[in-house]
This record gives sequence, structure tokens and C-alpha cells, in this order.
Amino acid sequence: MKISFDLYKVFYVVGKELNFSKAASKLYISQSAVSQSIRHLEEQLGMALFNRTTKQVSLTPDGEALMAHIEPAVNMILSGEQLMQESKTLKRGQLHIAASDTICRYYLLDFFNRYHHAYPGVEIKVTNRTSVQCVELLHQGNVDFVVTNLPNDHISKDMIVKKTHAFRDVFVANSTRLNRQQIYNLRQLAEEPILMLTKQTSTSEFLYHLFDTQDISITPSVELGSIDLLVDMAKIDLGIAFVPEFCITPEDNLIIVNTAENIPTRHIGLVTHRNRPLSTAAERFATMLLNTDATLKSV
Repeated sequence: MKISFDLYKVFYVVGKELNFSKAASKLYISQSAVSQSIRHLEEQLGMALFNRTTKQVSLTPDGEALMAHIEPAVNMILSGEQLMQESKTLKRGQLHIAASDTICRYYLLDFFNRYHHAYPGVEIKVTNRTSVQCVELLHQGNVDFVVTNLPNDHISKDMIVKKTHAFRDVFVANSTRLNRQQIYNLRQLAEEPILMLTKQTSTSEFLYHLFDTQDISITPSVELGSIDLLVDMAKIDLGIAFVPEFCITPEDNLIIVNTAENIPTRHIGLVTHRNRPLSTAAERFATMLLNTDATLKSV
């Protein structure tokens, strides 16, 4: 049996109002249209749903039984419609982003703060993974978008990339290891203990590529999942670390190594899926990222 939801909606309103005229007013249709809809529903179900007299309307026992089932369903649909409207106006909603811990801490934190104050009803959910793993989450449809370091070779053709901020990577070392004034080439640096992120990160892939362009093979002394730990290890002179410059503060007392070779500038990028439109909440946050000349800074 296929019965239009519109008929059930009319039944629900009449059942709540117990008045055809008031129901017509709430439904923005004529009273005759309400009567015809109820009659049509009763014919399809093969039972009377209302007792009608000149003075009042009441539900029959069959009508009461049907109302017990229809009312929760209609309320759920109306609640869903309200949720969609609130999401559209950002009174409610959810924003789900995937990003590395470094990007979250040094770049996104200020945006999260501003967004939360502007739209306190929107839940901000962050999945913290490496830049490589974040792209896989987007591919699986588990997040709205990804904020990642570029280049990221794992980004596929069905994804759209927009650059949001430029930065440079640097080698840093304890001043007892290297001279602040001297210029070192990559081959010289390769002889030092290299502290770097694990291989499943865009930063480590970028570093390996950098040495490959000079036909230099490197074997890292330490591989970690945290930029902050790499900086801490460089402080105690366990080696030289390769990190984004914005992660270094004067208080770290590390020297930024002068390199003979140019280290290409990288970017932070916003990555969305071409076939999945953004929600209003996600679109607003993306616009905030793309339209703000943010400065990466240490915290």
C-alpha cells in the first residue's frame, strides 16, 4: 500500500486540532481540500478515522491507533526540518576537520576560537592524524575537509586543493653543534644525526625528496610523530631537526641553519572532495580560512 505522506500530514494536523477549519489554516490549504484528503485516506485504509458531527470532530478508535504511530513519525520529520533550518543559519550543526597536531596547534587554533565565538551552536570536531592519513579520511567521507601541508602526494584527482598560507622549513640545531654564521650544504648536513618526523607525514616525504634532488641518501637518527619532540631533542643536542620555521621560538635557543641549497616554500592547503558539497557550517569555516591573511605563530 502506497499512501502519500501529505495525506498522513493532513490527518496528523486534523487529529491534533480536532477542527477542520483550524487544520486548513495551519496547513495553508482550503477546508474542502482538508476534507477531501481525509476522505481519500480513509478510502485507501478502508476505515473511518474521525467521528464527524455538526458541533465537533473526534478520532475513532482506529484513528487513535493510527495517530499513535503517525505522531512520532511526523514529529521526527518536523524536528529534522527544524534542524536543517538551524544548520543553515548556523544556530546548530557540526564541523568535522582532519588535520595534523602541528597544523591544529600553530595554525587552526585561532580560527577555532573565532569560529566558536561567532557560531557557538556549531559543534567543532577535529580528527588528529598525519597529513597523509587525513587525506584518506577525506577519501572515505569521514570528514568535511582536510587542512594539510602541501605538497601532499596522496591527494587524488577527485579532490580540490586551495592554498591558504605559505611557510618555509628549516634545519635547527644546538649552537654547540653547528655555527650560526656558517653556510652548510645538504651533503654536510646529511653527515649529522637527522631528527625527523615519521615516514607517513608530508614533512618527511618533503625532506626525503629534498635530499633526493641532490642525490643524497639519508638515514634518520630519530623518527617521531611530534614536531615539538623533535625541537626538544635538538635542544639537548641529539641531532639536527627539520621542522616548519613557525614551530621555533627565540626561547628554544636553537640556531636556524643557513643552507647553500634553496629549500622550496611550502603551503598549508584546504582540501575538499569534488563530489561532496560542504555543509553550511563547513563552508563558513572554509571561507574564514581562505579569506584571512593569518600569520603562523608559536604558542
